[in-house]
Amino acid sequence: MFEILRPMDIEKRSFEIISGILAEEGVVLDPENEPVIKRVIHTTADFEYVNNLVFSENAVKIGIEALNSGCDIVTDTQMAKAGISKAALSKLGGEVRCFMSDDDVAAEAKARGVTRAAVSMEKAAKLEKPLIFAIGNAPTALIALDELMREGRLSPKLIIGVPVGFVNVVESKELIIASSVPHIVARGRKGGSNVAAAIVNAMLYRITK
Repeated sequence: MFEILRPMDIEKRSFEIISGILAEEGVVLDPENEPVIKRVIHTTADFEYVNNLVFSENAVKIGIEALNSGCDIVTDTQMAKAGISKAALSKLGGEVRCFMSDDDVAAEAKARGVTRAAVSMEKAAKLEKPLIFAIGNAPTALIALDELMREGRLSPKLIIGVPVGFVNVVESKELIIASSVPHIVARGRKGGSNVAAAIVNAMLYRITK
């Protein structure tokens, strides 16, 4: 039998189902991280994120404080940019940036034989505003961020490291986990731009809803 729900009630019901399944399995989530984990599950229908999302100490609190102060978000895909709630972010004085399609990024990446994602992170490091990085596709973006931080050229407020795939994905995430930067990382091969956007939105909705 189908559930007959009004459109505005579908998301609420989805979260009720997620909470029920977690309760049945005896899963107790950290209250600070719970909204992020549940929104990622809501986005992916994948309960393995209960175990593979790694949060540094107070990562969610730090992210919310940064968003509340008007920081910008840098993504590595237009898909992640599209998925982040611009309306909620703009209320706080922030905006979403993605440099992957910029002509100068493409030209420099080709000339140097590196990925656009890496060059995009270097371009982002020149921004003067506080930044949260939401990386859902390119492990080379995480590798570049690690190098920029080691060189003292960048100090992110938070790194969301959830690229999906097989080549250098696991290793790049471990770099961020081992760093001192506040982070939320999907350990292993899972992730994606939709996951990166979901994590950002979970924090935004804590402030604006």
